[in-house]
Amino acid sequence: MTQYAIVTDLNKCVGCLGCTVACKVINDVPIGNYWVKILRVGPNPSFEGADYPNVEMYFLPIQCQHCAKPECVKVCPTGASQKLADGTVQIDKEKCIGCQFCVMACPYGVRYLNTEEKIVEKCTLCEQRTSQGELPQCVAQCGGRARFFGDLDKGVDGFLGPDTTADNGDTSYEGLAAARLTLAQAVQKGYSHPYAASDIRSLPDVGNGPAMRYILRNVKWQG
Repeated sequence: MTQYAIVTDLNKCVGCLGCTVACKVINDVPIGNYWVKILRVGPNPSFEGADYPNVEMYFLPIQCQHCAKPECVKVCPTGASQKLADGTVQIDKEKCIGCQFCVMACPYGVRYLNTEEKIVEKCTLCEQRTSQGELPQCVAQCGGRARFFGDLDKGVDGFLGPDTTADNGDTSYEGLAAARLTLAQAVQKGYSHPYAASDIRSLPDVGNGPAMRYILRNVKWQG
């Protein structure tokens, strides 16, 4: 089995919107719509009764969760919304009739109707890039180096992100862009902080099995 997904280290996400901008550019997302939205959670008291400056907050990227049992697929009357063998949920534009049943069924509000093309759109996990061995654009262009891409069924330790510390002698753009390191290697290098299984979170599961994962340490999870 394969379940492609993204894990985001929320302790490293700085809310720069780099992922949102990169996604809109490469996928030609219409003005006013987003495949990745960044929510600010907080500031909230860091303990009961606390007041400023004893507060905490984090940024939470929201996009298609490429669910294990996607509600959007269940309600699609034409079979346009499909769960593929790689675990991603994709939309066949030739079959989509713009009825928006999937928009209403999505628990996370991440689908929208493209009013010009009359079809529904959402995050594809940059299928056009990952099928060629590249990273999703939001991962490749993450300003905080907080995002990693991989197969959830193999564990998040092996998820891949850009390796900005690589020293292979190739300083060209192509060489630097091709450098990779796993999340486990990032922790070993001190590039990311260690995390426990209890630090790995997901958005609320209403029986659909969201695949995206979020790492949050020492801050109360309120996703």
